[in-house]
Order: sequence, then structure tokens, then C-alpha cells
Amino acid sequence: MNETPPRDSARTSGLLSAGYAGSCSPLTARSMPGALGLGKRCFRSPAQRPVPCACAWAAAGLYPVRRSWAMAAAGAPSGGGAGSSKVAPSVDFDHSCSDSVEYLTLNFGPFETVHRWRRLPPCDEFVGARRSKHTVVAYRDAIYVFGGDNGKTMLNDLLRFDVKDCSWCRAFTTGTPPAPRYHHSAVVYGSSMFVFGGYTGDIYSNSNLKNKNDLFEYKFATGQWTEWKTEGRLPVARSAHGATVYSDKLWIFAGYDGNARLNDMWTIGLQDKELTCWEEIEQSGEIPPSCCNFPVAVCKDKMFVFSGQSGAKITNNLFQFEFKEKIWTRIPTEHLLRGSPPPPQRRYGHTMVAFDRHLYVFGGAADNTLPNELHCYDVDSQTWEVIQPNPDSEVAHPEVAERVAAPEEAPSFSSEERGLKKSRDVFGLDFGITTVKQQPTADSELPSGRLFHAAAVISDAMYIFGGTVDNNIRSGEMYRFQFSCYPKCTLHEDYGRLWENRQFSDLEFVLGEKEDRVRGHAAIVTARCKWLRKKIIQARERLKQKSKQEIEEEGQALSQNEGICGNVKLCCLQPLLEVTIREAEAQPFEVLMQFLYTDKIKYPRKGHVQDVLLIMDVYKLALNFKLSRLEQLCLQYIEASVDLQNVLIVCENANKLQLDQLKEHCLNFVVKESHFNQVIMMKEFEHLSSSLIVEIVRRKQQPPVRTHSDQPLDIGTSLIQDMKAYLEGAGIEFCDIILLLDGHPRPAHKAILAARSSYFEAMFRSFMPEDGQVNISIGEMVPSKQAFESMLRYIYYGEVNMPPEDSLYLFAAPYYYGFYNNRLQAYCKQNLEMNVTVENVLQILEAADKTQALDMKKHCLHIIVHQFTKDSLLCL
Repeated sequence: MNETPPRDSARTSGLLSAGYAGSCSPLTARSMPGALGLGKRCFRSPAQRPVPCACAWAAAGLYPVRRSWAMAAAGAPSGGGAGSSKVAPSVDFDHSCSDSVEYLTLNFGPFETVHRWRRLPPCDEFVGARRSKHTVVAYRDAIYVFGGDNGKTMLNDLLRFDVKDCSWCRAFTTGTPPAPRYHHSAVVYGSSMFVFGGYTGDIYSNSNLKNKNDLFEYKFATGQWTEWKTEGRLPVARSAHGATVYSDKLWIFAGYDGNARLNDMWTIGLQDKELTCWEEIEQSGEIPPSCCNFPVAVCKDKMFVFSGQSGAKITNNLFQFEFKEKIWTRIPTEHLLRGSPPPPQRRYGHTMVAFDRHLYVFGGAADNTLPNELHCYDVDSQTWEVIQPNPDSEVAHPEVAERVAAPEEAPSFSSEERGLKKSRDVFGLDFGITTVKQQPTADSELPSGRLFHAAAVISDAMYIFGGTVDNNIRSGEMYRFQFSCYPKCTLHEDYGRLWENRQFSDLEFVLGEKEDRVRGHAAIVTARCKWLRKKIIQARERLKQKSKQEIEEEGQALSQNEGICGNVKLCCLQPLLEVTIREAEAQPFEVLMQFLYTDKIKYPRKGHVQDVLLIMDVYKLALNFKLSRLEQLCLQYIEASVDLQNVLIVCENANKLQLDQLKEHCLNFVVKESHFNQVIMMKEFEHLSSSLIVEIVRRKQQPPVRTHSDQPLDIGTSLIQDMKAYLEGAGIEFCDIILLLDGHPRPAHKAILAARSSYFEAMFRSFMPEDGQVNISIGEMVPSKQAFESMLRYIYYGEVNMPPEDSLYLFAAPYYYGFYNNRLQAYCKQNLEMNVTVENVLQILEAADKTQALDMKKHCLHIIVHQFTKDSLLCL
């Protein structure tokens, strides 16, 4: 995973430099996992042996230099061109020290993953029209689009976009939907979508145009539309308003009533439509001016409103509303340092969504242009920044010639608000301070500027759909933006890469009658599958029983190293340990192995019967090997793939393999009223075994009574759970390396260490210690035993939770050991920021002193001096 570089040039000047003897530059050397230089000090490798320079490593192909970890050293080029390295999170020093030693501090720059735009399949006209002024909401793994206008008529259709399959369809609906409308609002509460207000009528004939204040509910589970009828006062009919859900209530703010803009607020409970009613909220504080065509977003129990149309008073102010106190506050910008990114231009028709602690603003009409930059507001630091898109996003679409857009339909706006001009400014692809204007290309992934589009968030991504892109042209495009967040866990990818390259394999499975051979790693296989573990142990015992003379005659060598840790034996079997499995063929076994390493299998391609049959063979192996998780995975994949074209083939194969549950599913599929006549007329039906034909006929004549089992479904254990148990003792007999922490041994597994750390990967490939022992340190500092165990938990199963004092020890570990992203460091920093307390400050002070983290040491001393009494200090 790539990381964005620090944007503060002052910080980058204090980056870690790496000084090595030899011809390699500091920039190149910094990306290797050997000795790391801290100013005048040099961190030696954990093996406590000389490490060759990075040029030698790279030239020999021993260590993959990873662009996400290259760091800029003093005097190194800092441009964003193809030949320059990206800058990793900065780690600054306190240069006020009189000592020549420079101290590591925790004030490093942004390390979020690089943002990425992706253009997804657009909505086809036969599914739904291109549109603007519509709404989108997110529910589970789908985006729902409702209403809007196509430039000629208002719409009230409901479209559904599946974010996993990237496919469009019309959502199932029943009941009376809301009248065609645009500039309405839509929110999700529970398992329902609520649509309020909007502008209705015939825009083509300019008749029956009016604002609405009706409220409709759409139930996702049943597709039922229902209008809510409530007693008492109602909000004035409006459109182009803001709406959100908080504390089981729908909140409506501002909008346009056909004559004037509003700034009132209403709320209604959504738990019981029979007992609820509308209530006007008495607002206080710095209430935003009356406005319309603005977005709202909820973040950290506050509602935020940014810009919008407010006549002559239009501003780029950001306001926040405290739900509990019902107080508005204008977010100040005076605190922003000169040179810091300014707030976005004033605009309307834009979108704003919340993710984590950030607000993201995109598009809209800004002073007669349609900008396409993405602005991000940090709620905690109250700062804005323009998000630089990942280079993979490329640049904006080919631009249409500049021209003033035609007036938008009602609500009516002033003439100066109607004029729109396409912005020619696009993002530069470098990471420098200045942006670069580049010629747009036709295959761009970056959305062009637009207004009256809509956005929603699913998981850690934002989806943007539709809008007016130029001169009243409606869009049917869907874009996805990957948010910046803590680097994702790469555990599954790291183990998957180990499986793909088969490095450090110590097993060779001999499969089936053809005796096909598939390599693997004992550490992963024995952690995930008890059945295969038993087979491997049996193979080891048979090998041990052979005499040394027999082994020499066969050209094999067996070394057994009695470890220094009690009864632990190091398994260094050379050559590969052969494990014979007659029950498995190579292809399904490789799929099973892929699952053991990644917890995933490849989904069968639609219409490819052979893919389904392969997964059936895997399913059979999963049953034999007692892999409950893989069983369920295969079963749901196969059942989802069964259709009229393959059901008979699948059913016959299930019958042959004695897969009763799958066979039952196929029989029930065949005898369905809508399927039966088509199936029995197929040619394949004539070639079924007579016993299966009899079963189908009897099933049709007399369907069995369906029974529901109360037994909980066994979904097995995950990769994380298995690797956790393996580290905690289940894998002790398969250890093949000893890690020495200050002379104390800790048995471990080479394949796991190499899969997760490029340092260990390079060491085991070329500089494997003859005695099978590796000294553990982070530079010149030896971590505590507790911190070392925290690091092993991260390596084995991705655990990032640890005591704060461990975080100080492990803060530099990602650089030193070459982990494949800086997730551990990110959590270390967060852990220290959030969890230094009076209860643990002494432990953190001790760790800070050992690691020479001067700023944290000062912070701890400050807490002790100001929080502890004199008597308690004397007792320390």
C-alpha cells in the first residue's frame, strides 16, 4: 500500500537519514531493512552482523526496494517525477539538545494511504435515465438512486447499484411511490429509506410545479413504499434542503419554498409512525443564513453545513450544529496558518460526506466554474486540504468547449447564479507543492466537475453518481473514491504472496494417482488444517525412522538441531518433506491451499460450468479435511452459481461425489414451478442416471417436508484465529528458527517471518544464520519482552492492540524490519496519543528513556509533576 508524503516541507528536512559505507546513496539505502542511521548513530541489523549496502542487495535481487518505504534524505531530490522516490512518514528530531545524539520524536507527517478514484460502470439508459438533482443512499452493499430529472421530465424510479458486482438494476418496488420530483432529500434509518419534500410537476409544460412536504418510507427488505401521515404542524413545503438522521430522528434544515430561502429546522421520530409528529427546533448560536442547494453531513455527533445558495450572502463558511444543545457555531478559519490550504470556494450543488474524522466536499458550481478537486476537512484539527488523487486516477475527462450553461429549472435563481463555466484546472500528478495543468485524456478515472450530483459512503469508499456536467448535460456515471484511513491489514495478502512465490517451502505434497506435486509451508498448513497436520506429522515420523545411511544413499540430508529452549526442536528438513495424499487431485488441492493462506477462493465465473465443478471438488476435499469454513464458502459459491444451464450437471456431480446438501439444493431448484418444465425438456435430462430421474419425479410429486435445525452453523476458524493459536503454542513443534531477545530464546517460523517482513525474507534467502538463531533488536535498542511479543502478534496475525509503552519500542519497527506497510506504526502513534494516563505514565516514561524518545519523555515528566502529589512522588 502506498502512503501519501508529508506536505510540510519543514518536517521533511528532519527525516531519518541512512548513512552507509559504499557507493549507494542515502536515499537508496534508507529503503533497506538493515542498519538505519539516526543522525550520528547507526542502528545495526537484528542479526548483529554486517549488512551489505542497499545497492548490493538490490543488484543481487535479494531485497525488493519498495517505493512506499523510500525516504528522502538530506540533499535528495524531492520532486514528484517518475525518477524520484516518494517520501515516507517523517520522523523528526529535537535539535535543541546540546548532546551530539539526535533524539527520535513522534511528530511525523501524514501517512494515510494514497487516495484513488475509479470510474465504475455507468447506468445504462434501459435501466435508468442519466440525471441530476436526485438522491443516493447507501444500504449494505448497494447504492440506491431515487428521482431527479433527465433534462426533460422529473423521475421517480428507484435504481440499485451493487458495489460488489458493479452492476445496475431497477430496485423492486410495490405500493405507491412518491410523485416524480427533484431537489428532495433521502436518508436511511434502520432497514428503510425515507424521502422528504422536493419539487414536483411537469417541467416540460411548466405546469403543476410546486414544492412538497410529504414523507415516504421505502422498506429495502420488501420493496414497499408507504406514505407517512402525521398529525399536527408540518414543515413548510420545500426543496433543495438538507436532511440527515441522528438519534432515531429525521432532521430537516433550510431549503427553498418557492418564494424564498429558509433556515428553519424540523425533526420527526422514525421509530413509530403511529406515535410520531413533526417538531420545529428552536435554534440558537450562529445560525447559518437562509440557503438552499447545500449538503449536510454528521460527524462526531455534530451536523455540518457548508456553503450553498444564499443570494448576495453566499459564503464558503462551514457551520456545525450541536444536536444536544441545539446550538450553531461557525467554524473559524482565522487559525489557519499562512500558506495552509484555504477552505474551498463558495459553491452550491456540491456534495459533502463524512468518513472517520473527515468531511469530503466535491464538485458544485463555484463562481461560474465546475471544479473537480476534492476538499477534505479535518474535524479535529479544523484544517482544510485539497486531496491529491492517486496517479492511477490519471486526469480529468476531455473537456467540452467553454460555454455558459442554460438556466436550471426551479427553484429559480438569480442570473449570476445560473452561469456556469467548465473549469480547466486539473490535478497535477506529482506530489510537489504546485499543481500541474495537464492535457486531459479520454480514459480518465477522475470525475469531471459537476453539480447537483449525489454521494454516499459504503465502508471506506465514497460513491458519486450523476449530476449536471456541462451545459445542462446530465450524467449517468458512477465513481468510487477510496478514502484515506489507517493502512489496511496486509496479513492475507502477505501470506497469499508466500503461497504464490513458494519461497521457503518445506513441504511437497504428492497428490492422487498421477502423483502431481504441490509445494507448501508447514507453518501455514499445520496452523490451518488439523487433518493435513496429522499427515505431515506421520510423514515426519516415517522420515525419522530411516537410518542415516539410507538418507545418504537417497541423496538426502536430515538435520535436527536441539534448540536451546527446553524440549523445542528446530525442524530443518532438507530436502522437502514429502506428504502423500491419494484423496486429492492437484487442481482442487491448489484451490484449497490458496484458501489456507488467504481465507479466500476465486469465485466461479458466470456461465463456466467447469469452474463450478472445480469448486465442487474443493468442497469434497473440505468435507474430507474437516475445513468447516471452506465448506461453507464453497457451498454458498456453488448455490449462488446454480442456474438452469448447469443445474443438471451440478446435481449429477453432487450425486456422484455424495455431496448430499448440494444435491438437495439442486433437486429443490429443479422442481420449482418456474424451472421444472424447462429442465425436463433439456437434452441433459435424458442422460441423467435413472435413479436421479426417479428422485426428481418423486420430489415433484411429493415434496419433502422442510425441517429447520436449531443447531448453530459451524463456520470454522479464520486465518487470524488459527495464526493466533499457532503463535500461542499450537505451532511449537514446527518451529524452525530461534529469535534471541537479549539472550532469551523465542522459537518462531521462518515462512511466517519472511511473509510479513522483507528484512527476514532477505536474510533467510541469502544470509541465513548457520546456527538458526537471530538476535532481535530495533537499532541499538532491545525491545522489552512484552513489546517483542506485541510485535510477534502483529507479524503472525495482524494484531495492533498493545499497551502504550510497547508502542514506543515498536514505533520504528516497521522501518527497521521492512513490514509491507506502516499500519503498525500508525497504531503505535495513535496508541501513544490516546492512552498515556496517570496509571501507565511510569512505564511509558521508562520506555521513552530507553528508546530516547525525548518528546514523550518530557510529556511523561510533565504529567508526573502536575498530576502526582509530593507524597506520591516520594513513594515512586
